Amino acid sequence: MTAQQAAQQAAQETAQRNAVVELVRIAPIADELAARFAAAGHQLYLVGGSVRDALLGRLSSDLDFTTDARPQQIMELVKGWADAIWDTGIAFGTVGAARRGTTVEITTFRADSYDRVTRNPEVQFGDSLEADLVRRDFSVNAMAVDLASKTFVDPYGGMQALAQRLLDTPATPEESFADDPLRMMRAARFASQLGFTLAPRVRTAMTEMAGEITRITAERVQMEISKLLCGAQPRLGIELLVESGIAEHVLPELPAMRLEIDEHHQHKDVYQHSLVVLEQAIDLEEPDESPDLVLRIAALLHDIGKPRTRRFTPGGGVSFHHHEVVGAKMARKRLRELRYSKEIVEDVANLVYLHLRFHGYGKGEWTDSAVRRYVTDAGDLLPRLNKLVRADCTTRNKRKAAALQRSYDDLEERIARLAEEEDLAKVRPDLDGNEIMKILGIPPGPMVGKAWQHLKELRLDNGPMAHEDAVAALLSWAKAQGLGAPEA
Repeated sequence: MTAQQAAQQAAQETAQRNAVVELVRIAPIADELAARFAAAGHQLYLVGGSVRDALLGRLSSDLDFTTDARPQQIMELVKGWADAIWDTGIAFGTVGAARRGTTVEITTFRADSYDRVTRNPEVQFGDSLEADLVRRDFSVNAMAVDLASKTFVDPYGGMQALAQRLLDTPATPEESFADDPLRMMRAARFASQLGFTLAPRVRTAMTEMAGEITRITAERVQMEISKLLCGAQPRLGIELLVESGIAEHVLPELPAMRLEIDEHHQHKDVYQHSLVVLEQAIDLEEPDESPDLVLRIAALLHDIGKPRTRRFTPGGGVSFHHHEVVGAKMARKRLRELRYSKEIVEDVANLVYLHLRFHGYGKGEWTDSAVRRYVTDAGDLLPRLNKLVRADCTTRNKRKAAALQRSYDDLEERIARLAEEEDLAKVRPDLDGNEIMKILGIPPGPMVGKAWQHLKELRLDNGPMAHEDAVAALLSWAKAQGLGAPEA
């Protein structure tokens, strides 16, 4: 062993000891639980993500354990100790419990087999910790702490992989991904969340087995995409999905944006541009708030309509007319197929549809009416739209970039001024439905809605109207519609 190798080994052993000490310090509940299991003659290990996160200094209040005890024995051991117990996962050997604000999941050693048609295992309980660990997704999640002896258990090199920030598999990646193809997307997610790189053999297996992801339900895929996008470095995960070919099956619109650059370089690489916009949108999020999934999806997908709308023009130019309209439809279709909620689907589609609107603002030529319409059309999405539009500036021309930011600063100042004057967030006609019916002498029905919409358009064009002016405008409109004079 060289001096360098010896130093590395010593450093790893120190990190292991420190991790055990930290786990015991942070999670005294683990000690309590271990004592109960030991008294009953059973082993108990802290395992998986809990150990990994402790080594990374980010242990949460959710702890995972594994044991040789069978599920019913686990239930008996936590009775009288836990504040709450649930057995929804007991068919898979898992019992959940909570005590003093900490949630624990305790799972019997597993030695499952897979049909390799679905990702659902045939549950088999095992008797060996090593056999349990080898079936886990990545070696950084296949480490354990023996809570009885306070010793570190790492049969598959998880500590070294963690030190190298490397994702590798305990078994061969081909075996691991054949058992559960969703692990390929988890690899991309961990790249985003933890900044890890993939072992060459893992990257190769992902590329060769990309089509296996079609065995996974849309709901599961959606969950992994969402977690990936909400990670600290989602670009890393997205690039893995695209480069491995997995994106062709789950988000084909992404690789489709890798348009060939025309010889005159009249347009950017849309895919790379979208990744930069995503990163810049993230930079605009509030630092003390949770990741904004809607904003991040919209930033990633805002230009997905460009491949379908690309047209080459005489002289070597290129255009993407109405790509925002096409893109909104494409985003809506893809997100529905991924089983996103109706709210997320509509919010993202509307942001994609609206993201070009600002570019008509120029140097401030919009009238107040146009500003009102911009705000009204955006509605509750206005703060996100502001961020998306600012993030969409990726030009390397510093003068042009500065001019765009000044223009948006000016627009936001005008929005703020008009909002203060007119309460733009609550733009309504100057007459409500009851007043319209009373003035026109008509019953509830479609005509009331048409009158209301007409008055709203006037409100957007002209700002607030005096009551008598609104009444006059309503009567003028009613006359044009052929409505008779109201009864006296």
